[in-house]
Amino acid sequence: MTLYETIFARRSVRRYDKAALDAAALGAIESYVGGVKQLAGQSARFVFAGGEELKGGLAPHAILAYAGDGDAAFVNIGYTLQGVDLWLQSSGYGSVWCGMASPKEAENDYRILLGFGKTDVPLRADESEFKRKKLPDISNEDNAVARAARLAPSAVNFQPWKLTFADGRVTIAANVRGIGRALPGRLYLFDIGIITKHVEVALEHEGKTIAAIEVAGNRKDVSTVVAYEG
Repeated sequence: MTLYETIFARRSVRRYDKAALDAAALGAIESYVGGVKQLAGQSARFVFAGGEELKGGLAPHAILAYAGDGDAAFVNIGYTLQGVDLWLQSSGYGSVWCGMASPKEAENDYRILLGFGKTDVPLRADESEFKRKKLPDISNEDNAVARAARLAPSAVNFQPWKLTFADGRVTIAANVRGIGRALPGRLYLFDIGIITKHVEVALEHEGKTIAAIEVAGNRKDVSTVVAYEG
């Protein structure tokens, strides 16, 4: 299954086989994570941990994300780890974003973790199983990229984003008005990075070449701009 296909089937998995993965499987995952692309100018650090090293973790393994305090650093973590999330599920593993979990011993620059492991929870059969906002509520166009972006996961499923397509660019703006301002911490910044990865994967599936991804604005007005060609 490709990353694009996985977008339409993934789910946040909360039930796992408690047995740890073997060394070969973990090694392959660590190798993949070590080679993932990050946004320009960003250098988040990713550390693997076992479930016993976590507070509030759901899975037997986790990837801990460490980065600076800037908004772009948070967006980058969402963007980078969502690529890992899609890859893990395309490879037969379960995975879940854990905004409320944390390592028992964390450094000051710890930000969030992605849990993963073996699971018997099936992927979704199709996009009808997703609970998401209607496309016109989040995008100025109805197209294949917007439909893939719409399925991105987000904290408490709030979906704090608005997409605008124009002139070879997709702008993904944070939409955290009203109740969205109550989202814990800056979880919506990870969410903006997560949907940005979905946009990138979908554009590439459509045969487009990504020219640049930039983070603009700050805090409640943060946005990413994905420029593409083709």
